[in-house]
Amino acid sequence: MQFKKYILVFIMILGFGAKAQNTYKNWSDIIRKNEASWFGTEEAKKIAENVLLYQRDIGGWPKNIQMQNELTPAEKKDLLVVKKTTKETTTDNGATTQEMLFMSKMYAQVKDERYKESFLKGLNYLLEAQYANGGWPQFYPLKKGYYTHITYNDDSMVRILNVMKEVGEETDFYSIKPSKEITAKAKTAFDKGIDCILKTQYKQNGVLTAWCAQHDEVTLQPAKARAYELPSLSGKESAKIVLLLMSIKNPSPEIITAVKSATAWFEKTKITNLEEKRVLNDAGKVIDKKMIPAQNAEPIWARFMELDTNEPFFSDRDGIKKKSLDEIGSERRNGYAWYTDEPKEVLKKYNSWAVKNGTRVLETTTSEKKKVNFLTVAQDGSGDFTKVQDAVYASPSFPYEKVTIFIKNGTYNEKIRIPEWNNNLILLGESKENTIITFDDNFSKINLGRNSTFYTSTLLVEADDFSASNLTIKNASGDKGQAIALSVTGNRVKITNCNILGNQDTLYLSGKNAKQYFKDCYIEGTTDFIFGGATALFENCVIHSIKSSYVTAASTPEGAAFGFVFKNCKLTAEPSANAVYLGRPWRIYAKTVFINCELGKQIKPEGWENWSKPDAEKNSFYAEYNNSGEGFQPKKRVSWSHQLTKKEVDTYSIENILKDTIANWFN
Repeated sequence: MQFKKYILVFIMILGFGAKAQNTYKNWSDIIRKNEASWFGTEEAKKIAENVLLYQRDIGGWPKNIQMQNELTPAEKKDLLVVKKTTKETTTDNGATTQEMLFMSKMYAQVKDERYKESFLKGLNYLLEAQYANGGWPQFYPLKKGYYTHITYNDDSMVRILNVMKEVGEETDFYSIKPSKEITAKAKTAFDKGIDCILKTQYKQNGVLTAWCAQHDEVTLQPAKARAYELPSLSGKESAKIVLLLMSIKNPSPEIITAVKSATAWFEKTKITNLEEKRVLNDAGKVIDKKMIPAQNAEPIWARFMELDTNEPFFSDRDGIKKKSLDEIGSERRNGYAWYTDEPKEVLKKYNSWAVKNGTRVLETTTSEKKKVNFLTVAQDGSGDFTKVQDAVYASPSFPYEKVTIFIKNGTYNEKIRIPEWNNNLILLGESKENTIITFDDNFSKINLGRNSTFYTSTLLVEADDFSASNLTIKNASGDKGQAIALSVTGNRVKITNCNILGNQDTLYLSGKNAKQYFKDCYIEGTTDFIFGGATALFENCVIHSIKSSYVTAASTPEGAAFGFVFKNCKLTAEPSANAVYLGRPWRIYAKTVFINCELGKQIKPEGWENWSKPDAEKNSFYAEYNNSGEGFQPKKRVSWSHQLTKKEVDTYSIENILKDTIANWFN
């Protein structure tokens, strides 16, 4: 009996697992998100039967059908009757193109010839539906009304052209390979479609801009669809059109001009002073949308803009234009997407595309480079660049807003410079451990004389208002003398959650009146591995000595209120490093203070060394407060060092140390 009970439980678990295998509610999600192997399951085969039933004999499918829903016998009977008609066959809302993709994924796993035939019928339907001018209507066979317009709406034509592109180029995207004759037709259809796109790009006072969601199939001019979808320039649909044009290898001069012009229009029409606020009910449904003023908001674009002025407008079902979203009724206000951020993808990819295709980086009318606010670096080619320095080169000079270079995991063997004109720049790694910037210059390798040290850095930051996080910055030359990993001469520089690795002279901090901030970092080295004249605050950092030597070598200028300040840091060392000094004065006015730090046993009792500079004992300022650990031996410290009082330590607040920085920059 007990054995049968276990068997029953096991069967119930298997049954539950089978039912829970697919949790996607939307048909499009089932196609896009399931693993390839899922398309060989019984569940997928069952859904495929529905998809085959919904396909009309002409080859197309209706839209907005949840194909995964189980059909009753009566529904199946009705669909068999409708199959012979052309009722509601369309490419709107992803219809037909997404079902073709489903059949391709099915055929890759199950060689059922019906799947192949279904895909090819769908492809033939798309080829038949194309106008002679290269465009596609929303419904085919043609349906009276605005449905006959060339339809970019909801990316319908772009989806079709992507199908033609994959088929025409004979890629492996689809598992089903059409005949050479059909492949040639797909290539011709794609070329005609691109020609249509170029001809429908709207000229505003003689300047190319973007596209409307619909264009008249005869005149090619912007056209009206539903009452609230008036002729306009579209911030949404135009984005996918440009991305399609940018995907074309060896683009023609006309395509290059189209992309440049549309990108300039996106830059011109972006909105950065508004944010959308959504009000939800208990069920999570949007019951109200409001646009609220904001400073430096993420850019968005209006769905509809005036053809001649680019001014956003909004319409209710009465078709009357309004200037703000709150002027239309709640039904249309909350039930339609009036703003979009899709053009951000175009702006993100544009510089890389422009360089690749031999055209200049986008410029303003005042000849200053346009802002490119987010660039991605990835060694596998999935980003905008494969090298960090190339992304820096593509970043705008003296931008008004922060520019982020996101660096995906990988080891980047580069020597990088952030020049002073690339201020407001952020280097953001995917992860501290796996996003590694490394190079192996050292004093002897550089061999430029006595100042060779300053040319050895892996990463040189000359720009103000720079920040880096989630990175490893490494000088990989080993124990071969002076070799800088990170050199910072900029002001208001913030480094968080980074590994800074080297040997002698790992971290150089300088710059006239410069102030720099390090938080949650791991810094390791040997001799003087944190050195320079800047004011620098280190919070919650691990400072690791590889050898018995000196942690700091400050060269604080005379009169500076602060030099190097370490708060809540932990000083560790390799087992062989048993005689480490907290610091020595590179210049006689050196200032270095350790507050609330844990000092390992490697720290020498005397703490500090004068570097054979008696004057440093009179002019430098070396101090501690409330440190702990075996290395904290205040009574054995050199006589010219200091133990701060509570009153004195109160002056070492982040506000005082970094008081000249931009408000809230270091929060």
